[in-house]
Amino acid sequence: MNHVTVITGASSGIGAELARQLASAGHSVALLARREVALKRLAEEITQAGGHAEVFSVDVSDQDAVVDAMDKIETQMGPITTLVANAGIGDSTPAKKFNSDKVERIIRVNLLGVIYCIDYVLPGMLERDHGHIVGIGSLAGYRGLPGSAGYCASKAGLAALLESLRIELQTTGVAVTTICPGFVKTPLTERNHHPMPFILELDDATRRIVKAMDKKRTEYAFPWPLAFTVKLARFVPNWIYDRILRNQSAQKEPSKTN
Repeated sequence: MNHVTVITGASSGIGAELARQLASAGHSVALLARREVALKRLAEEITQAGGHAEVFSVDVSDQDAVVDAMDKIETQMGPITTLVANAGIGDSTPAKKFNSDKVERIIRVNLLGVIYCIDYVLPGMLERDHGHIVGIGSLAGYRGLPGSAGYCASKAGLAALLESLRIELQTTGVAVTTICPGFVKTPLTERNHHPMPFILELDDATRRIVKAMDKKRTEYAFPWPLAFTVKLARFVPNWIYDRILRNQSAQKEPSKTN
């Protein structure tokens, strides 16, 4: 079977490294992002290594552009078998400087962009009774963090979206995997000015993601010490959780992972 894998946010970070690793494993990768020059460099690198990659410059927050890109992918490469919804942005959204435009921009990319992609690929996957939808979420989606309302909301929404779909699709040939990384060394996390415990090297993180994809795990949160702590925090009473985080700066950058 020809594995046609769409990777959004493929111009750098987790998306670019996933493209390299999946292409080396035999996937034909469709590279989606806004930065066409970076995508072309990555596609050339993959081609020179013996893989197959095509470039599609698109802003995933624009549904018409997503549909146009997906149409081209299926025409040029064949039916989409795997969607890796990785495109994501982050920005500080402190309560005392709350800005709905900024929050909306984050949600349009991190959540609506995924919805637009799924809206296109899912009918074909169901018709063929085969497919894999992979969403790159974040440990920041488990509980709210100060200064990160927009980012946390987008990742929490993504987790709920994928879980709902997974439950309905479990009797079909379409698998759904939610990936929730902690801190990974990428261009986005370089902008963070706060401690990033258990931060992982990019190649290590992406190898873990590929392994979880291969096993079609329903959810994979890592690294385990941070994932365990974050999951445990969901059961901490609000008054304790609030007190723990009260002294953290409301200006803190969100915990960007992708």
